[in-house]
Amino acid sequence: MKTITVAAAVILNKQNQLLLVRKRNTHAFMQVGGKLEPNEAPEITMQREILEEVGSSSVIEQFLGRFETAAANEPDHILVSHLYLVQLDQAPKIAAEIAEMKWVDLNDSETHLAPLTREIVIPWCEQHLSTV
Repeated sequence: MKTITVAAAVILNKQNQLLLVRKRNTHAFMQVGGKLEPNEAPEITMQREILEEVGSSSVIEQFLGRFETAAANEPDHILVSHLYLVQLDQAPKIAAEIAEMKWVDLNDSETHLAPLTREIVIPWCEQHLSTV
């Protein structure tokens, strides 16, 4: 099994909706984020990818952990994700390789979600937002 290592952002708005993006030529909506460059720290990757993908600087609020799931767009790959709770400094807008961006409710059943979003991010949000 091949491994892809990424840094990914959990970005929530005041309505507790999750910001998700869909990259060109893919079907699944996923967290903003991307692959680590050689010798690049995950938090640096994350902030670079947020700037590239949704055009905003950002503040990392919390490191949520390192998770392994199936990769959304690469069959037979394991996705290792460094997941961060992030606050955007500006309103997000589509940039770089992003085809579509949207805010989804945590109970959204219509959007095609990446495994990381479906299996890790949404359960984490549901568990932690009830206590906020």
